[in-house]
Amino acid sequence: MAGLRAKHKIDRNLRIVEAASGLFRREGYEGARIEEIAARAEVSVGTIYNYYRNKGDILVAIVSMEVHEVLSAGLRIVQKPPKDVEKAIDTLVATYLDHSLVYLSKEMWRQAMATSTQQPDSPFGKTYTSLDRALADQTCTLIAKLQDLGLARGTIDARGVGEMIFNSMNMMFIEFVKQDDMSIKTLRANIRRQNRTLVQAISN
Repeated sequence: MAGLRAKHKIDRNLRIVEAASGLFRREGYEGARIEEIAARAEVSVGTIYNYYRNKGDILVAIVSMEVHEVLSAGLRIVQKPPKDVEKAIDTLVATYLDHSLVYLSKEMWRQAMATSTQQPDSPFGKTYTSLDRALADQTCTLIAKLQDLGLARGTIDARGVGEMIFNSMNMMFIEFVKQDDMSIKTLRANIRRQNRTLVQAISN
């Protein structure tokens, strides 16, 4: 019985998050109302407040779902990367970027980024920072894996290089989010071009 209750709880939470994601896209974050999210998720307003204190908490839950899915996909790449440094990095970057608009619109990303910047010590801010750190750590792990495979130079600082790649990608992603007319394809091309010199410097 306890297992069934836990399953129902997970199912309700997923319905809430997915309903909120769709409504935030359609109405905008500010325009969406908790009552509408509850109706879409087929739960009571009270049930939503049992899970989340406000819309901000729901938004960070959507970001968390997004990041955990890409981390899972990224792990498979890190465990068995392409046998070429440039292709391996590009494949991981593509995994992050191509999934970035599955649950969140650019407007939702802007809201999440603004909230994390304005309230860095809030639960939202801390969660957002920890998710960013997990993505950065995975990028560093990929570089270390490429060293182990003899594809990247053993003398480089894998963590330093991984952080450079992630931080550069993150800054370019922020610019992408700010510009409604920029496509994922353009963003990927810009990141690939910027990484090319670094890739040449670290490859065996």
